[in-house]
Amino acid sequence: MSSGWVMRYFVLLAILIFAASAALAGHQAPPQQPPFRPDWPDYIPSGAVMYAQTCSSCHGVDAKGHGPVAAAMKTSPPDLTTISKRHGAKFPRDYVTSVILGGTNISSHGPADMPVWGPIFQFLDKTNKQAVLRRVKNLCDYLESLQQQ
Repeated sequence: MSSGWVMRYFVLLAILIFAASAALAGHQAPPQQPPFRPDWPDYIPSGAVMYAQTCSSCHGVDAKGHGPVAAAMKTSPPDLTTISKRHGAKFPRDYVTSVILGGTNISSHGPADMPVWGPIFQFLDKTNKQAVLRRVKNLCDYLESLQQQ
């Protein structure tokens, strides 16, 4: 192996590393979260991670109701950054909790007897009601942090 080949290899590697770091510089890092480990019985994701996993496909990454699935829905998803604005400038935590758990009759979330996320959270946490409530709290906290002023 000649030293010229080795030098070209390292120059090419340096260019690739620089290009990759430049490409990634404009992207926002995802929320920091420990990796999912099924052997961690008390693992509960942050609200930001849960939003990305459960809500963003319909409500969009920016929570304004323009997710990739929104066009296929019968009813357009609401802008989640205006929840407080639509409820007298106060975040309606009880209402949002009931929507997440499926306790309201909102056509896009299904009727009260067929909710979307409540049973999934209950399945993930088996019989641990406190863990289900913690998931909902984390998600509510995140949604509250997105509210327009």
